[in-house]
Amino acid sequence: MQEVAEAAILSWNWEPGILLALLFSAWIYIRGWRRLQSLAPLKFPLWRLISFLGGILTIFLAISSPLDAFGNFLLQAHMVQHMLLMMVAPPFLLFGFPYLPILLGLPRSFVSGVLGPFLSWKLLKKIGRFITHPLVCLGIFIFSNIFWHIPPLYELALRFPEWHRVEHASFIGTALLFWWPIIQPWPSRPQWPRWAMIPYLLIADIQNTALSAILSFYDQVLYPSYLTAPRISDISALSDQAAAGAIMWVPGSIAFLIPAAWVAVQFLKPQRKVERPRTPALQRVPFSKSSPFDLFKLPIIGALLHSRIFRRVLQTSLLLLAVLIMLDGWFGPQFGPMNLAGTLPWTHWRGLTVFALLIAGNFFCMACPFTFARDLARRFLPARWNWPSRLRTKWISVVLLALYLWAYEAFSLWNSPWLTAWMIAGYFVAAILIDGFFRNASFCKYVCPIGQFHFVQSLNSPLQIQVRDPAACASCRTYDCIQGNQDTDARGCELQLFPPRKQGNMNCTFCLDCVRACPKDNVGLIASAPWRDLTSDPPRSGVGKFSQKLDLAVIITLLTFGAFANAAGMVTPVLQWEDRMKLAWGLSSRLPVVTLFYIFALLVIPATFIWLAIQFSLRLGRTQAGWKQIFCQFAVSFAPLGFGMWLAHFLFHFFTASHTFIPVFQRIFSDLGWSILGSPNWSIRSWAFPSLLKMELLLLDLGFLSALFVAWKRAAVFKINSNTSRFGIFLPWGLVLLLLYVVGMWICFQPMDMRGTMMG
Repeated sequence: MQEVAEAAILSWNWEPGILLALLFSAWIYIRGWRRLQSLAPLKFPLWRLISFLGGILTIFLAISSPLDAFGNFLLQAHMVQHMLLMMVAPPFLLFGFPYLPILLGLPRSFVSGVLGPFLSWKLLKKIGRFITHPLVCLGIFIFSNIFWHIPPLYELALRFPEWHRVEHASFIGTALLFWWPIIQPWPSRPQWPRWAMIPYLLIADIQNTALSAILSFYDQVLYPSYLTAPRISDISALSDQAAAGAIMWVPGSIAFLIPAAWVAVQFLKPQRKVERPRTPALQRVPFSKSSPFDLFKLPIIGALLHSRIFRRVLQTSLLLLAVLIMLDGWFGPQFGPMNLAGTLPWTHWRGLTVFALLIAGNFFCMACPFTFARDLARRFLPARWNWPSRLRTKWISVVLLALYLWAYEAFSLWNSPWLTAWMIAGYFVAAILIDGFFRNASFCKYVCPIGQFHFVQSLNSPLQIQVRDPAACASCRTYDCIQGNQDTDARGCELQLFPPRKQGNMNCTFCLDCVRACPKDNVGLIASAPWRDLTSDPPRSGVGKFSQKLDLAVIITLLTFGAFANAAGMVTPVLQWEDRMKLAWGLSSRLPVVTLFYIFALLVIPATFIWLAIQFSLRLGRTQAGWKQIFCQFAVSFAPLGFGMWLAHFLFHFFTASHTFIPVFQRIFSDLGWSILGSPNWSIRSWAFPSLLKMELLLLDLGFLSALFVAWKRAAVFKINSNTSRFGIFLPWGLVLLLLYVVGMWICFQPMDMRGTMMG
C-alpha cells in the first residue's frame, strides 16, 4: 500500500504546455471578469469566477493528477477521469459565462485587429449557430462517447499518448457543446424551448446507461491492456471493468437526471413578470481599464499579509529552523545529503525562493529570520549612526556575491554542513551588528548578498508595493509611510522608499511597514507587468535612475553571468575538464582550477563581451552616448534571462532532491531516541517528472524572449535623430543575449551533478 501511495505522489504530470494553457486561460478569464464585474455585477457575480476556475482545476486534476497514470492500470480510474472531463469541468466552465470575460481579458489590439474581423464574419456566426444547435450537440456528444469506448479505439488511446490527448480533447470539446444548450451561457440565445432540455438529457442518459450496462455485465474483459497491466490492488481486471461500469452508470445518470429535474421544476413553476433593471450597455465601454489586482484585497490572504503577527510567525519559524540547521551542521554527520545544513539551504530554500520571486515577489525577505534577530537585538543596541555616504552603493554586495559564487564551488559548500552552519551564524552576527549600530536597514540595502539577489530577481515579479490612489498621497502632510505612525505602532519604511515615487521592487524588502503606517490605507501589493518596470527609466525613490547606476548595472550583470557559471559548474563536461586540468597541472586540489574558471566566468568573459557590445553599439548605432550610459541601459535587459537560468537550475535541484529532507528529519529524531518518524529511508524517490527538462527549457525561453524585448525597448532611448540606428545599437546586445541563451540550452541538456542527494 505504501508503494501505491508513493506512486500516486510521483505520478503528477507537470507538462508545461498543459499548465501554461490552463493558467493562461484562467488569467485571461480573471482579467475580463474583473472588468465585467464592475460593469454588470448582476451578470458576473463572484460565484461565476469561482465556477470557471473550478472547471480549470477539474481539468487539471483529470489530466495531470495520478488519475491519468493510474488509468493505464485501472479502468475505474480511467472512468473517473472521463467523468471529470465530461460531466464536471464543462458545466463549471459554462456557468462562468466565458465568452465576454475571455474576449475582454485578451489584449485590446489582438481582439480588434485579429479576432474582430472573424467575430463579425457572417459565415462564422452561421457555423457557430449550427454547431450549438441541440440536435448537433447531442449527436456529437453521443457519437464521441460511443466511438472512444469501442475496444480497438480505446486501446489505441491507451497505448499511444498522442491519441490519448486527442481522446481527451474530443471529450472536453463535445461535452462543452452538449452542456451549451442546457446552461445557455450568456449572451447566447436558446434555439429550442426550455422544456425540450428534458428529453435532451434523458436521451443522453439512455446512451450512458447502455454503455455502462455493457461494462458492468459483460463476462469478458473488453480492453486487453488491463489483462496484462500490473495490478496495483487485489481487484481483478473483470471486477475492475464492472466497477468502472458502476461509476459510469450511477454518477453519470445523476449528472443527467438532476439537471433534467431542475428544468422540469423551473418549467412547472408559475411564472410572473418581474421588472428587472437593465444591464449597462457593455458595447460602449468593453475595454475600459479596471482597477489593478491587489493581493491585499483578497479575503483571508490580504488580512494575513497585513498582520504584523503573521510576519513575526513566519520569521520566528524560519529563525527556529535556522537554529536547527546550524546545530545539525555543527554536530550532525558531515555528509551533505544526511544533514539539514546540506539539504534545506542549498536545495529546498533556494528552489522555493526563486519560485516565490516568480509568483509573489520578494516574499522571503518579508520572512527573513536575520532581520528578526536584528529587531530583537535593537532593544539593546542604539542604531543611531548613518551608514557612510561613500559606502551607499552596491559595491560591497558585488564583492560578496562574487566571493559566494566562487566559494560555493571551491569549497563544496553544499556538501559541507559545518561551513554552511558557520555561514548562517556569520550572517546573523553581521545583520545584528550592522543594523544594530546603523539606521535605515543598511545591512539589507547595501551589504546583504541574499537581499541583492532577491532585489534583482524580483524585478521580474508581477507584484510590487504601490500606492492605490496617487491623489490621496498628494494631500498627505504627515508622510507616515516614511516617518511611522504612533497610532498603529508602525515604524514606516526603513529603507526610505517613498511609495508615491517608488517603482519596481529594487531595495524593497516587503516588510509592509509602509502599508501598516499609511493612515489612508492607500498602499497595496499590486500587480504590474514586469516588462513595464524594466523598459522604463523613471527616477525611483531610494534608487534613482537605473541608467545612471553603474553599481546596479554591475550587480545585475554579475548575477546573470553567475547564473550560467553556477549551473555550468555542475554539469559533467565542465567537471571532467576541471579534473583533466588538475591532473595536467599536477595539482592536489581542484581549488586553483575552480578559481580560474570563476575568474573567467564572472570577470573576463563578461567584461570582454560587454566591451565588444559597447564598441559595436557605438559604431553600428552611430550614437554619441558614452560607454557608461550604454552599459547601464542594456544591463537591465540581462535580468530576465539570468532569472530564467536561476529558475531552471534551482527548480531542477528542488524537484530531483525534493524528498531528501524527510530521511534527514527521520535521522535526527532517531538520534534523539524518538522513533515517531521511523527509520531513515535514504532511497526515497523525488518529485522529478518526465517533463522537467521541458519546464527548464520553457523558463529559459521565456527569459530570453523577455530579455530581447527589454533590450529592444531600451535601444529606443538612443534614437534621438535620423542618423541613429536603433537596430544597430540593439544588435550587439541581442547577440550577447543569444550567446548566453545557447549556453543555457547546452547546460540544460548536459548531465547534472545530483547534489543534495545520495547520488550526488
